[in-house]
Amino acid sequence: MDTNAIGSQMSARLAANIERLAERRRREAAAAPLGARIAARITAFTGSMTFVVLHLVVYGFWIVANLGWISGVTPWDPTFVMLAMEASVEAIFLSTFVLINQNRQAEAADRRADLDLHVGLLAEDELTRLAEVIHRIAERLEVPLDQATVAEVEKTVDPDQVLDALGSSEGDPKTGGHGAGAPSAMKDATAS
Repeated sequence: MDTNAIGSQMSARLAANIERLAERRRREAAAAPLGARIAARITAFTGSMTFVVLHLVVYGFWIVANLGWISGVTPWDPTFVMLAMEASVEAIFLSTFVLINQNRQAEAADRRADLDLHVGLLAEDELTRLAEVIHRIAERLEVPLDQATVAEVEKTVDPDQVLDALGSSEGDPKTGGHGAGAPSAMKDATAS
């Protein structure tokens, strides 16, 4: 991505972050094992319209030729057994390549989710500390505050309790993982 072209539309810091992210993805792709890189390229090709057209041409010719519709071409697979075997073997390999690529993508998604969680926890902690500072400033300036709201905002969130609350609410067949049980469980998780 060309950060110069978008520099006028966003802050330099945001553009630098985008470039760092793109560079990291390039490094991760280059550092992937050879087998994973091959699987990714094969998966990218097999997921394209070029691959679909190639199959239409090859299988179409195979079928038309073996039905005897092309003069001068002797059918070599009139029962289509060879075609079925080739298609089955191709399906086995393609599904394996897709699974290899999906596993690699899942690992990358897990790393990004961990980063998101870490950044979210840091932001939550910083916001809690900021709320405490603002509360002290408001007290010094004698600004009236809703103490219940202040107490709620200044609570430190325990990530383990939040994850436990989410897990228990997801296991509740009545709520489908979201519903009446979740808010009270989340409220308990924010207790100091």
